[in-house]
Amino acid sequence: MVNTGTTEPRGSRRQRNAPTISDVAAHAGVSPMTVSRVINREGSVREATRLRVEAAIAALHYAPSAAARMLAGGEDFRLGVLHTTTSLFYFSEFLVGCLDRASRQNAQIVVEQCAEGAEVAAIEHLLQGRVDGLLLPPPLGDAASVLALLRERDVPVVAVSTGRAPDWALSVSIDDRKAAYEMTRHLGALGHHRIGFITGAANQSASGERLAGYRAAVADLALDGDEDLIAPGSFGYRSGLDAAERLLDLSDAPTAIFASNDDMAAAAIAIAHRRHLDVPGDLTVCGFDDSALATTVWPELTTIRQPVSDMARTAVDLLMRDIRQRRGGGAEDHPHVLVDHALIRRQSDAVPRRRPRLSR
Repeated sequence: MVNTGTTEPRGSRRQRNAPTISDVAAHAGVSPMTVSRVINREGSVREATRLRVEAAIAALHYAPSAAARMLAGGEDFRLGVLHTTTSLFYFSEFLVGCLDRASRQNAQIVVEQCAEGAEVAAIEHLLQGRVDGLLLPPPLGDAASVLALLRERDVPVVAVSTGRAPDWALSVSIDDRKAAYEMTRHLGALGHHRIGFITGAANQSASGERLAGYRAAVADLALDGDEDLIAPGSFGYRSGLDAAERLLDLSDAPTAIFASNDDMAAAAIAIAHRRHLDVPGDLTVCGFDDSALATTVWPELTTIRQPVSDMARTAVDLLMRDIRQRRGGGAEDHPHVLVDHALIRRQSDAVPRRRPRLSR
């Protein structure tokens, strides 16, 4: 490399040529203060003006520095996402929601994956990175060791998809019990009397809520309450295969299987196909979550829609509000937000067939 003898600091040329807030203002035909208000998401800017400024920012590839944001009255936030989830479909939708909302809140998302049993070390690593708060997708919102450490450190936290969030933490979920009740009633209304149920992971409170909803509907409709119709699962695809085999091996096999998530429902469909059973002609199969997998398998799944991305957006909003309240010295509140669910009918459910089953 040739030494030119110049003492120009590295990166100064890029900085000298980078667009400034004044350049953006001139391009959009507004004042620099208006650009600052748009950058800091202030509500006093008209929609048409905001769109014009955002277009100018994109056209000039303007990236406000941390110092510029501070001078403009903005703040930087770092939100940690800790996860151990086995369902990539669930976590991908969760992360999409987090990133979408964080980009609108001037926040950075820091993702930390950890193995089971290594949660405390992963949290310590995140806290050393100076995150301002944590988002906990399942199963971490139910992990006692995780919650105890975060409370001890007084870290703002939002637990997502938990049925028993502590009163000192924020949480977002659907009504899992009600959702499972509605799906079981739907299957009963189709004429199914023996409905198999595949449970979720034992370490997640949502699993217990969904099982409780299934049991309540079975009792209310006077359906077959045989305990053999309940098969253990763990939310993983492999556990769904084993549970479906167990249910279909019963001497009086169920005419419908309701799995606690779409991964296990997809596994139940695979076992039905392996046994040359038509879905839904010979066996109805339903899931829970309405993940991308629900419309990838054949037939497409009837399922409970849990709006994971929307829940993640709500979680980011709650966490940001809590962090701002703490920074401002205001009183903190810790609401539990229930998000609406929906029963989505597709091609995997039907009335039970009134003729002998196909042979295995």
